[in-house]
Amino acid sequence: MIQWVSVRAGARPVPEPVATPLVWAAASGGALLLVALVNALVGQDRPSVALAVLSLLAGLLSLRARFTAAPGTAVLCWLFLNGFAIPPAGTLTWAGHRDGLWLSCLFAAVLLSTSLASLARARAAYRRVTAHPDPTGPGDTDPH
Repeated sequence: MIQWVSVRAGARPVPEPVATPLVWAAASGGALLLVALVNALVGQDRPSVALAVLSLLAGLLSLRARFTAAPGTAVLCWLFLNGFAIPPAGTLTWAGHRDGLWLSCLFAAVLLSTSLASLARARAAYRRVTAHPDPTGPGDTDPH
């Protein structure tokens, strides 16, 4: 059965996720800046600090992103981590266990963040549309 419900007056719209190319551009620029900052402050001999900072960046960017942006965001952050946070700078390498762990951390950050944000948007959308009891409806006309 379909039941029509009214939308609450003055309800705020549910925010739309940010376009994927914009999220990826922010991930690229942000990762480059953060890796440069970590290298300047901590040095290249501590990639775990860079991983933590890039995981935080990826998670924050994913709060306003679509699920389709998650893999690309994680990979872009990993590229900057791998290419510039470990010596030799500017060279991409693959050390199976280490890079697999780094990618897993970045993927976990973006998927967790995107999932939580999607649930929050779904809850906001659900709360926007509420059923208002009609005082003249069949249940309210009973005199007893």
